[in-house]
Amino acid sequence: MTHRTTHRTAHRTAHRTRAASALAMILLAALPTTGCSGEDREDAPELRPLMVKEQVSSILKGGDEYDGYVVNWAGVLANPNPWHFGEHVVATVVARNAEGEEIVRMEQPLDAVPPAGSLPFTGQVLATERPAKVTIEYRPAQWRPAGRIVSAFKPFPVSGVQTEKQPDGTYLVIGYVGTPYRQPAGTLAVTALLRDKDGKLLGGGSTFVDDVRRGGKRRFLLDVESVAGTGKVAETELVARTWGSSGRPYEDLAMGGAIPVHTVKPTMPPFETDRGRQLPPGGDARP
Repeated sequence: MTHRTTHRTAHRTAHRTRAASALAMILLAALPTTGCSGEDREDAPELRPLMVKEQVSSILKGGDEYDGYVVNWAGVLANPNPWHFGEHVVATVVARNAEGEEIVRMEQPLDAVPPAGSLPFTGQVLATERPAKVTIEYRPAQWRPAGRIVSAFKPFPVSGVQTEKQPDGTYLVIGYVGTPYRQPAGTLAVTALLRDKDGKLLGGGSTFVDDVRRGGKRRFLLDVESVAGTGKVAETELVARTWGSSGRPYEDLAMGGAIPVHTVKPTMPPFETDRGRQLPPGGDARP
């Protein structure tokens, strides 16, 4: 092979290499940009933040039971995202005196907010002096895709609810909670929201029940120590949910399946003929 032939071959090889490199760069440029996580993808759904539907706080003089003042609060957070759990949410409650000085600061971890669902919550803290203003702020949620559709996350049934005002002005709420799922629910948080005749939130309280099994009910009892304003309590809204900052317990129950709604065998004898059947044109009339 001559020097000229070798040179020509090398030139063609270099030309093909440059052409292949240029083609690879064009193909790479056409691909969608991806980051280190799924959240950085351009086609990932845009997640909206949790919304504060309502919140209220009240202050009660401690009396003989507590030194100082008891600050109670209740609120409802809504998750507008239909495919994600809102997890590891933290509420920061700050109480200030008339001079604007901070006298109480408390961080309250909240339970996971289910997809396209809401989270009612309550809490209380002691203050050495009477607060003039109470504010509640929320740390943004961490989002995790849910393994089931919204309809799979069925509510926990609550029954036999009674609300009684006590002589000291507190409210006692009792009732029973069951489960719509096949698997036992280890721990459920039960929250009562007290409202006036117009539906305005006045206050609330929470408690826990354990080992809620299929076909059974667990009794709960909770106290609401104070309500906002002088509005008369006309309605009690009860919500039971899985306990914990992660939605895994709720998801595990849903993945295990729900209890069938109709479990009683029909007592009516079957029809001799199917009266709802229609014969298609030219069809076979045999049963």
